[in-house]
Amino acid sequence: MDVTLELPTGETVGTDEVFGFNGYPYRFRPLDHAEYAFALSPLVWGGGDMDVPFEDRTELREQWGPESRGVLTDEEWRDWLVEARADDRFGDDELDAIERELFGDDGGLLDRVRRTLGGD
Repeated sequence: MDVTLELPTGETVGTDEVFGFNGYPYRFRPLDHAEYAFALSPLVWGGGDMDVPFEDRTELREQWGPESRGVLTDEEWRDWLVEARADDRFGDDELDAIERELFGDDGGLLDRVRRTLGGD
């Protein structure tokens, strides 16, 4: 049985789908825990201390900030990556890892362009 989560946007995501939560790509992770029902796991730093646990969907709605966007298209994720590369909060290694997660092992379009221009 697939486990899903309804986001405050009305979209439903499974555990493999990436969505934007408070300005960063996350995945939904169900928890078998007495205190929390599920967690949002950052795409790169997930599976540990960086996960954001929630008691229920009401708590998620309360923490769903203006930078939360829900499910994005590939083009919207590419735009997010371009903007994030200009943001000092994110490192190149982190964004390269996010790009690989989003677009596959070849690094996606941005890596190919960077390689073509002699960047890596």
